[in-house]
Amino acid sequence: MTSAAEAARAWAAIDPDEATRAEVQHLLDLGDDAGLADRFGARLRFGTAGLRGALGAGPNRMNRVVVAQTSAGLARFLLGRTDAPTAVVGYDARHNSAIFARDAAQVLAAAGIAVTLLPRAMPTPVLAFAVRDLGVDAGVMITASHNPAADNGYKLYLGGPDEGSQLVPPADEQVLAAIDQVVAGGVLPPRSDQVTVAGGDLVERYIAAAAGVARAAGAAPSDSGTGDDPAAPPLRWVYTPMHGVGLATMLAVAATAGLPTPEIVPQQAQPDPDFPTVAFPNPEEPGALDLALARAAEVDADLLIANDPDADRLAVAVPEQAGWRRLTGNEVGLLLAWSTASRAASAGGAAGVLATSVVSTPGLAAIAEHFALPSAETLTGFKWISRVPGLVFGFEEALGYLVNPGSIRDKDGLSAAVAVLAEAIALRARGRTLTDRLLEIDAAIGHFASDQVSIRALDPAAIERTMAALRATPPTRLGGLAVLGIDDLAAGGPLPPTDGLRLHLEQEARVVIRPSGTEPKVKAYLDLVIRGDPDPHVGAAARLRTLAADVRRLLAG
Repeated sequence: MTSAAEAARAWAAIDPDEATRAEVQHLLDLGDDAGLADRFGARLRFGTAGLRGALGAGPNRMNRVVVAQTSAGLARFLLGRTDAPTAVVGYDARHNSAIFARDAAQVLAAAGIAVTLLPRAMPTPVLAFAVRDLGVDAGVMITASHNPAADNGYKLYLGGPDEGSQLVPPADEQVLAAIDQVVAGGVLPPRSDQVTVAGGDLVERYIAAAAGVARAAGAAPSDSGTGDDPAAPPLRWVYTPMHGVGLATMLAVAATAGLPTPEIVPQQAQPDPDFPTVAFPNPEEPGALDLALARAAEVDADLLIANDPDADRLAVAVPEQAGWRRLTGNEVGLLLAWSTASRAASAGGAAGVLATSVVSTPGLAAIAEHFALPSAETLTGFKWISRVPGLVFGFEEALGYLVNPGSIRDKDGLSAAVAVLAEAIALRARGRTLTDRLLEIDAAIGHFASDQVSIRALDPAAIERTMAALRATPPTRLGGLAVLGIDDLAAGGPLPPTDGLRLHLEQEARVVIRPSGTEPKVKAYLDLVIRGDPDPHVGAAARLRTLAADVRRLLAG
């Protein structure tokens, strides 16, 4: 068996990056066996959102060698799948993203793939749109989305029969097998400059498609108001791209849709790969929206919209008497599901399917039932949600929403922002707010409340031990509620097998526990429903706190 030190020397011999070659040499000079084993003892694998990992040397990091080998493996896969394959490559503004994108495009081109490269750092939804718009066989997006600044990633979409969705089994294993063949050759894949740079018309087509969401959402006949108020002032909203690439595209989409121009959070307006104003560039993380909330208070805004750095996620906050309220991903999902379902039901005919994942609120199915529409539940990730036949809307609790499946088969924080803005404006014309709409939903289907508990693990093996312990000795009570049954999602069934447990509790409560597919965490998703209470929020919050405390103790071991 090759030692980590031998693997490191072989790696350095083909590495085109001076910085990562120096990193390897430094570890070798120190005799740092643990550091070498960490980098060279494993290889990044495709997870929920493709390859994702820390920047650095070795096959267990994101670097130019991994990108080149992955792209060469992808080329082998595509050449075995179709004649004269085509691909499009995009990138965000993270450290090394532009370099990795150029490497990926040049390696694909050298292998005989006709490659289009996006013209500049762009949001992930533009790349996902381009896969379908250009009719290519594959799309590569260099991004780590909302991960820490030290990370980057390689997100892969497939065209053809996959219709622009991210790859799923068995394609992921087939691509990995092709990558292994490239790695076994021990040489850096060749490159070619025969790469076409996309023109601005591609971006313009995305902007038009995203803006079109406003026309559909604004026509929602789901309001019980008595009519429009012509004197209603324009909606004042605040926007932050959180140091990412969303601003220019968001402004263009808003202008094209005829939406008001937002107030911008100036400290976070321009791309900065270090994300200096946040600990983690994830709108879900505590403190991430502090600057945006301060800006919203400063300008007396009616709505706060935030994207993560690659603009595929959307966070929303609304003003209430007690201050600003951050809506959960499930709440935004239910808002958008309600407006989509009401439009579909009123249109009659083939209305389409609402879909969400096993870790998201059961409230989506309740909305579908309320409007006599079909619903579907999938595994975690939009690579599954986007594949639901007849999909008209899909969402996931982690701030991901698919509002325009005819144009894009992935979550899209920009199009979703347009849908939320159009809904808020339509409600405002009737003297109502998004909070009023949530109360309307509560009255119709019950108050679905949710929370999440995450335990970060420095050692990936600790995650495996936690899941094994839960299977060996499952809890019988959580949050004062009896556990009525447990579904081991690894056993498969209606859904493909995945590592996770779903616990059914009394009073329609539920807990789903699974390892994160993008970060070294174990996550627990808590859901409950309260019916018949005119003010369910206080009771729901208390029950969720009790349930979360028990789950946190359970995961901590």
